[in-house]
Amino acid sequence: MTPTIPSHTALLPVMEHFYTIQGEGYHQGRAAYFIRLGGCDVGCVWCDVKDSWDAESHRKMSVTDLVNEVLINASPTSGGREGALVVITGGEPLMHNLNELTVALQSAGLKTNIETSGTHPLSGNWDWICLSPKKFKAPLSDLLPVANELKVVVFNTSDFDWAEKYARLVSADCKLYLQPEWEQAAVVTPLIIEYIKQNPQWELSLQIHKYINVP
Repeated sequence: MTPTIPSHTALLPVMEHFYTIQGEGYHQGRAAYFIRLGGCDVGCVWCDVKDSWDAESHRKMSVTDLVNEVLINASPTSGGREGALVVITGGEPLMHNLNELTVALQSAGLKTNIETSGTHPLSGNWDWICLSPKKFKAPLSDLLPVANELKVVVFNTSDFDWAEKYARLVSADCKLYLQPEWEQAAVVTPLIIEYIKQNPQWELSLQIHKYINVP
């Protein structure tokens, strides 16, 4: 039976939500429920979800309805749902106040993971913070020391120096990932592999969901 969660009044623009596996970064290969929020002011030219940029073009959902969707659809066949991973992404999710959403998710026994460029103040209670800074708009300095994971998208060779700049600013425990930009993957993946061999503090992140054709 789906547990009853307290009613929450906050409304968030939701582009899509779905249950899949995490395709990249530290939690790669793990079952995860994704909530993609609308709204972004970073404007990466190679963004693969540009439809998410306009928050007003997406329907508003209540926190209560969102959490119930997770509990209904991310139902394992054994072992219970305690600790299931919920990934809040965008767009840029921190354009919205996420306090109510994360409290409700954690109250339902779910783990909270955000994917953010770090361009807006941090809100919400997070079990895992993935910071993916972009050159188009710099992250706020306050987010750097609290990131659990630094994931840098590599489009060309200049991105290696840029990645190192941020690696020096995150905590010593932060996991470091280099990820090829999808359209440039054939060119930059071999370069990333060679770079990691020379700089083993970094690890490779691949968008495996695109290779295996899942959301």
